[in-house]
Amino acid sequence: MGQTDTTAVAPHDPADKGRSEGGAAQATTVETRPGRRQPGRSGLFAPYKPEQGKWTRIGTFLGAGALIVWGAFFIKNRLTGYEDIGEWWGLMITPGIPIAFAVIMGAAAWWVSFAYRPAGDFFIATEGEMKKVNWSNRREIVGSTKVVILFTLLLAVFLFVVDFVFVTFFSGIGVLKR
Repeated sequence: MGQTDTTAVAPHDPADKGRSEGGAAQATTVETRPGRRQPGRSGLFAPYKPEQGKWTRIGTFLGAGALIVWGAFFIKNRLTGYEDIGEWWGLMITPGIPIAFAVIMGAAAWWVSFAYRPAGDFFIATEGEMKKVNWSNRREIVGSTKVVILFTLLLAVFLFVVDFVFVTFFSGIGVLKR
């Protein structure tokens, strides 16, 4: 679905001049390309349809951020021992590489979460589908949990009885020794 843009357009056909008031421009509705960026918001990291799929994008970005922080700490822990090099650049290795990793991966996570069009369309569709989900209420969840627990207990009792019968049978015919 494209955005609707109402603009003033001058008539192109000389025959249309007579129909519009004195040849003045008339307002028409023009369909723009789907997902067109807002004026003033251009560039590689500009948000794509920022008002749609907001919470799905934020959740994705926060999840990626947690993984990035973990990765930076992992890299930092693997780089121990470079502080003893004695050169000025040796002191920069341990903090510098994890920070560079976090900045580069953070920019990539921002771009995928907010600026990359195919991912943005996916997040928008995901949030739309999640709004259609019929979530169970507390009573239904408690009832379903009771059924699962009861079925699990009945299955455990049944397997105990079957195991007892097999052990007794095989012990009786001398296959198993007690």
